[in-house]
Formats: sequence, C-alpha cells, structure tokens
Amino acid sequence: MTGTQMRRMFLDYFVSKGHASVRSSSLAPSNDPTLLFTNAGMVQFKDLFLGHDKRSYKRAVSAQKCLRVSGKHNDLESVGRTARHHTFFEMLGNFSFGDYFKEQAIEYAWDFIVNHAKIPVAKLYVTVYKDDDEAAKIWEKRIGVPRDRIYRLGEKDNFWSMGDTGPCGPCSEIHYDRGVEHSCGKPDCGIECECDRFLELWNLVFMQYNRDSKGILTPLPNPSIDTGMGLERLVSVIQGKDNNFDTDLILPIIHNMERLTDIKYPSDPASDVSFRVIGDHARAVTFLIADDISPSNEGRGYVLRRILRRALRHGRLLGVKEPFLHKLTDTVIEVMKEAYPEIANYSRVIRQVTLAEEQSFSATLEYGMNLIAEMIENAKAKTGGVIAGPEAFRLYDTYGFPMDLAVEITRDAGVTIDMDGFNGYMKTQKEKARASWKGGHDADASRSQYKSLLAGIAPTVFMGYENQIVKTKVASLIANKTSVSSASTGDEIEIVLANTPFYAESGGQVGDIGVIYHGSFRAEVTDVSTVDGAYWIHRGRVESGTVHVGDTVTAKIDDIRRADIRRNHSATHLLHTALRQALGGHVKQAGSMVTPERLRFDYSHFTAPRPEELTRIERVVNEKIMENLTVKTEVKNLEEATQSGAMALFGEKYSENVRVVSMGDFSRELCGGTHVEATGDIGFFKILSEGGIAAGSRRLEAVTGRGAWEFVRRLAEELEEIGVALKSAPVDLADKARKSMDRMRELEKENRKLKDRLFSGKSAPESETKDAGGLRVIAEKLDDADEESLRSFVDNARNRLGSGVVVAGTVKDERALIAVGVTNDLLGKVHAGKLVKEIAAMVGGGGGGRPDFAQAGGKNPEKLTDALNAVPSMVAAMAGKS
Repeated sequence: MTGTQMRRMFLDYFVSKGHASVRSSSLAPSNDPTLLFTNAGMVQFKDLFLGHDKRSYKRAVSAQKCLRVSGKHNDLESVGRTARHHTFFEMLGNFSFGDYFKEQAIEYAWDFIVNHAKIPVAKLYVTVYKDDDEAAKIWEKRIGVPRDRIYRLGEKDNFWSMGDTGPCGPCSEIHYDRGVEHSCGKPDCGIECECDRFLELWNLVFMQYNRDSKGILTPLPNPSIDTGMGLERLVSVIQGKDNNFDTDLILPIIHNMERLTDIKYPSDPASDVSFRVIGDHARAVTFLIADDISPSNEGRGYVLRRILRRALRHGRLLGVKEPFLHKLTDTVIEVMKEAYPEIANYSRVIRQVTLAEEQSFSATLEYGMNLIAEMIENAKAKTGGVIAGPEAFRLYDTYGFPMDLAVEITRDAGVTIDMDGFNGYMKTQKEKARASWKGGHDADASRSQYKSLLAGIAPTVFMGYENQIVKTKVASLIANKTSVSSASTGDEIEIVLANTPFYAESGGQVGDIGVIYHGSFRAEVTDVSTVDGAYWIHRGRVESGTVHVGDTVTAKIDDIRRADIRRNHSATHLLHTALRQALGGHVKQAGSMVTPERLRFDYSHFTAPRPEELTRIERVVNEKIMENLTVKTEVKNLEEATQSGAMALFGEKYSENVRVVSMGDFSRELCGGTHVEATGDIGFFKILSEGGIAAGSRRLEAVTGRGAWEFVRRLAEELEEIGVALKSAPVDLADKARKSMDRMRELEKENRKLKDRLFSGKSAPESETKDAGGLRVIAEKLDDADEESLRSFVDNARNRLGSGVVVAGTVKDERALIAVGVTNDLLGKVHAGKLVKEIAAMVGGGGGGRPDFAQAGGKNPEKLTDALNAVPSMVAAMAGKS
C-alpha cells in the first residue's frame, strides 16, 4: 500500500464513522500567535477545544501538514540520524469536540490499526498515564489487550500538551515492536527506551484541561479527544521499512539526489545521514514556500532559510557544489500533489525561490570560508588555537555559516571553537526569539480579560454591510480594562454596542471611524476591533455629555471614508485575478492593506513584472471597472464555497460559513470585507508602485476613485511645471527630456576627460614623498575628485615612483573616499586591501581589495586629513611585520 493510499484509507475510515473531513491548515497558524508553526493536527481546532469557536460538526478527521523545528517540539538536529524524526511530516488525526471520549477513541484506534491497516496484534503494545485507571481498564477489559502489554508511564511520556500553555490532558499510546534486531541491546531496553525497537505509532490524547501561563490546569468546557499518528511512521510499518526515509513518501527524493552525485544510498552511515536530511528538508522547503513563507532573517522566514541552507551543506558533503535543491522540489510535488494539489499550481514559485536562495547561499558559503580562514589564522597567531565564542557566533548568525561545518573545518586545521561561549550567545538569541513571540501570550491574556468583562452579554450583531447608521443600545462600557457604568466628557472609553454598523479591522481592511451619540452625548470613534469575532470594541473619546450602560444611542460611520475603503477593497479582488491572468495561476495573495487613501497588495511571484505586464494588469482592472460588473455576496458553507471555485486567501481564518464575493464571472473570493455594489463604483484604478519585499514575494500599491483622481491631478500639475522649466509643451516633454539628457551625458563625458587629464598629470612633489621604514610613501588629499580620479592619480603616481606606496583621498557627497596602490616589488611587504581597511577605520568606514590596489569609504570626512597623515606609520608597521 502506498503512502497516498494509506492517507486516503485513514480519512475514509473516520468519515464512515461520522467525522467531517477537514482539510489541512497552513504551516503558519492563523489562529495562534504563540506558535511559530503548526506542529500538531489539533492546532487548527484549538479554539474549539477552548470553547471559543463553534462548528456544525462535533467529530473531525484530518491529515495535517506539520513542522517541528522550534520550541518544545524541535526535531531539527535529530533528522537523518534516527529512523523517525522529521522537520516536515503529516499528522493523521481524529477529533471529538465534546462528543465521544476515551472508550470510543480507543475502539476506533484499535479497529483501524488491526482490521484496516492489518498490523499484527502480536506486534502491538499500549501505554497509559500512570493514574489513568479508566483508560487501562478499557484497553484490558474492552479491547482485550493483555495486562503485561499495558504500561503505565509518567507525565513526561503520557501527559500531552501542545506547548507551555494551551489544551492538555493524559494520553494513551499505541506502540509497534520492530523486533529484537532493532534493539539497542541494553538489559533494560523496553517500551520507554529511545532506541528504534519500539515505535510510537498513535497518540490518543484525552483533552480535559487548559494550562495557562502560570501552569494552572482548568477543565475544558467539554472533555474532548485529540489523536495524532505520523503518516510516515505508519507507512514505514505497512511497507516493512526499517525507517521512514525508505518509504515511497521520501525515497523518490533521495533517489533523485543519488543521480546528482556519485554516491549511492544506502552505502555509508555518514552519507546516508546527508541523503536523509536532504530528503526531509526538500519536503519542508517545498511546503513552507507553498504556504507563502519566504526566506528571511527573522521569524518563519529565518527557519526556512536555515532548513534550506542545512540541506545545501549536506549536498556539499555529498560532493554537490552546484544548486540542486530546487530540482528536488519537483519530486516532492510529484509525490504529494494528489493530497495537496495546490503545490502543483505553485511549482514555479517554489522552484524559483529555492534556486534564488541556493545561489545566494553559494556566495555566502564562499565568503564564510574566507572569514573562517582569517579566524583560523588569527587563532593560531594570537589566541592559542581557539576561536572565541563571539567570533564563531558572528560567523553563524550574521553570515549563516553552518556551525557543524565550521567545527569540521577548524578541526582539520588544528584549531578549536569555544563552543561554551558560542552556546551562550545561542541561548541569548533563543531567549530573544521566544520573547518576540511572547506577544501571543499577551494577546491571549487580553482576549481572556475582555471575555471576562463581557461575560453574560450577547455578542454584537454587525449590520454594517447594509447600514451606515444604526439605532442601538450600549451593552457595556470599559475604561482602563475595567467595566464602568458611565462615561463623561473627556473620558477615553471602549463602547460595546448591541448592534453596530462599524466594520472592525480584519482581513487587511482598516476599521471604520465615526460617531456614537444621543441627546447631548457624543463620542468620536477612532478605532474598532473585535474579541473572537463576537464583541465589537469601539474605542474613542467622549466629546460631550454622558453615556450610561443601557442607553439607546445612534451609531454612525464616516460614510465618505467607507466609500473610499469599499472602492479600494473591491479593486484588490479585480487586481488579484488580473495578476493571475497576466503572470500565471501560481500567483497568490500574501497579504493586503486597504485604507481610504490607497490599497497595498502583496503577492507571490519570483520575478519583477515587465512594464508591459503591469500595463496589461492595470488595463484589465480598468476594463472590468468600465464593464460595471455586478458585485454579488452570498453566504455559503466553507467546503461548498471552495468547491465552487472561490479563492481562499493565505493566513486568513475562516468560520464554517463564509461570505463569497463575486464580481460578474471575473472574480470570486472568500471575503468578509465591505465592497461596492458594482465595479463601476470604483471609478478608476491606477498603479503607484511595484517592487520586491522578499524572495518570491512582491508588493503593489495603487489608488482608486478620489485617490486616483487626486494622483492624476498632481501629475498633470507637475508635468505643467516641468514644461515651463524646459520651455516645452507637455505633449513634447518626453522628446525634450531625451535631448536634454543626451546633452548632459555629453557634458559629463567632457568633464570626465578633463578630470582624468588633470589628475593623471598631477603628482606629489618629491619633497612630499615620505619615508616609511625604508619605503617611499605618497599620501595626498585631492579636491573635487571622485573614485575614477583617485584611481588615475594613484596609477600615475605609482608608475612615477617605480617603487612605493600611493594613497589618495577626497571628500565627495559628505563621505571620505580613499584609494591605495602598491608597486609590484612591495607586494610581499604591504597589502593594499589591508592597508585601505586600516585607513578607512579612521574615517568611520571600511573596504578592501587586491594586494596591489584597493578602495574604501567612510562617513567621517572631517577625519580624512588625520588618516592620510597616519599612512606612513601604518605602512612602516605593516612592512615591519612582514
């Protein structure tokens, strides 16, 4: 049975048992700011377990994409060295939200494993939490597992939690005995041993509690079930493989890697590890990029970059120096596209982003090799053969140089790295990284605080799709995170209304502003947000009068501002489709910001659109505006909506029922924002800018309606002013500007020739040639020179000297520029690149170059004279060392 068939069998089994099949969520959790990546099947159901969300189903089944490279669940360093650890993997899971509990969960698991997956009972063992008598009894009495095959383990092994906080509870695991030949051989080798004999197949978590940041366990509203079984582990058992990497889910990737190297798999323990790492990491890279995560130096992008570079390092260990990983992503897609068809549509982007990062790292690797060579030289000469921790950390953190490779290179050179110092810096970095994600806990705390304050109050009814003004009641008043009964003139206040026309910021669309008033009371609303999509928090200041809880008030949005927002938001939908038509179906929205003034649209694409492509995109959007397409909104079930062709956007969290916004037959998207009634209401669409923001990600900004008119008006005024300055009619400006630029270039060439003639013929008088330890040195400051002028002067003076060192400096654009030349006979004594680096340090800069010629710059031009005066002593010192 193939891995694809096994995945389908699992899903079909639980659907037959009344479970709703829920598609995998993104690797980047949309509903949990405390997590860097989705690391378990239950992540997308966390709000259901906590009682924050409700769905039409109480049973669910999924095959969830997971990544474990950070926090409590970090398997990165174990990948390839064990039979079962991965960064990317799929977790099969069945879930009950207050429906069935322990007995039925255990029965389902045993039935599937024994009667459907056909795993021999004689190979199976189970574990339970040490105090969970109920689960132990079910296994023994109901299922018939012998007591000597039921193990009671402690909290470390059989009490599950997603992280430091969140849902948790006792668990029961099903283990598979691979046989004594896989044992570590220790006398106490058993089910708790970390060797490869006993393989944990399925973890059944009996979700009963929520653990807060203080470690306090609170019973969940309804006891629930969360199970997880790694697809790769299950398939390795079904296919009779000794490790997950030899299954048909990963082995095709390894085989393709074999074709790029002379080494075979399996053949040698060291090379086998590299093959497995590459097989694993190719999958992680493919799925991370498919989920719109781009390589970067922070957050999720940093993890992607580290995984990708780690794979490249193992490629080098296999003798492959050219980019290769982008080729393997095609194999990943071929293996996985049946279950995840979206990655096939995204194949070009995945390939291009991976290749770009490979090419970038190739240069980094070369630069890192040069840096570590300098460190080795310095360690041997000055520090007793030890590279200091801070230096090693800089090599790793700043330049992305793999530390295990650095250790190997230094060992071969007879030098060691202060790993204690390095690890100290690593610990500090990890603490900073954890702190940067701590905001998620703060957000959870704030949400809980609001929910406590609003307990017993009916959720706000949003009426803003149809109404711009609503008569309603004040349901609650909050000041300084405390419920109050009233607010008066000058008070900063948060108002919760029974009904509201105010749109709360979400999905990239900014919230409404406006007023809430009655009688003499008036409050300006400046910001609106929601708590769990249930309560609208209207923030503002009381301008006059007093308001009490229970008062009847009128809530009115700024309708002119809302109209501008609607135009821009509807335009993003037209733009999204136009981009896909012009650039390809792989284009996906990666983020947006819709304000009254403009729209910002982030999208996935690997190259800059050509000017003619941007013109086509702009033309298509304006054509659809002029067609005045009807904008239609329908509420549908999420599954029904996506099957109808409506695009779901990355990073958005959708409820079970969603709004589908259609613009004729041209665009159909899931969207909870506010829109025009017909595309003609948008008026006019104009692109302002387009540029890259990360590898594989680009950003386009545009204006519509009043903003577009204002942009064109300003542009016309500027053209008129330019026409006056150039004494040309606007229609002739382009030709006039070209002629002016041609004339300017001619003058620049003439000026260059004159400067070259001036500085090439200029040299310091003999009296200004200094002696530096027996070497002749010229160090001169030139006025009105540039880089080329410095080079001309240095070349000419060096030729006239015959033997010596020439340094020239100038000030240009508030920066010091320096050039150094050394005659060939002195290259063994003075290195131009090292000398210019030392001089540049005195003017607040840096630089380098060849032994015979080098250039540098600095931000402190006022220190240039002092730096030039110090040149003879620097040269003497350098020559003396040689």
